[in-house]
Amino acid sequence: MIPAPDRVRIYTPIMGNRLSRIYTRTGDTGSTGLADGSRVRKSDPRVAAMGCVDELNSVLGLLRCETLSATLDAQLAHIQHRLFDLGGELSLPGERILADPDVQQLEAWLDECNRELAPLKDFILPGGNRPAALCHLARAVCRRAERRVWELAGDGEVAPALRYLNRLSDLLFVVARRLNRDAGVEDVLWQRD
Repeated sequence: MIPAPDRVRIYTPIMGNRLSRIYTRTGDTGSTGLADGSRVRKSDPRVAAMGCVDELNSVLGLLRCETLSATLDAQLAHIQHRLFDLGGELSLPGERILADPDVQQLEAWLDECNRELAPLKDFILPGGNRPAALCHLARAVCRRAERRVWELAGDGEVAPALRYLNRLSDLLFVVARRLNRDAGVEDVLWQRD
């Protein structure tokens, strides 16, 4: 199992109300509740960012249904937990849950995974085998999530969450290449006319 990086948690998520019923009807008017108790429109940029992070987590869950190495599966599980933390961070305006050690963990995995691959000389298209294609899909959703979170950040400080999403998309690109290589499948090279 992969240990979580040492970090200080400013916020410890606690589920205050256990869901005994899935529907509450509180969103029927187009608003949704944030973790701080405030309500915002479902079209709010914060809700869009939370939705993209949730979609990314779901695509990673789909990828984990494939046959993967135990190491990669454990890394993806770890990432899914951090993405859930990021959703919590986004639902609490001004909160910071992800920290520099989370980014550093991704960088270590990225360096390790990339070290075993041949240098990339051409652009590649998403594809190859199914796990690699799913990994490319996760990468594309991760980039969208990053753009949505940047909309919230504006020109302010580059929070660890933004660096995390940036490194994660890089890691997913490299993992997709690695999945193809390990399966004996060539990356799909982009061809000019």
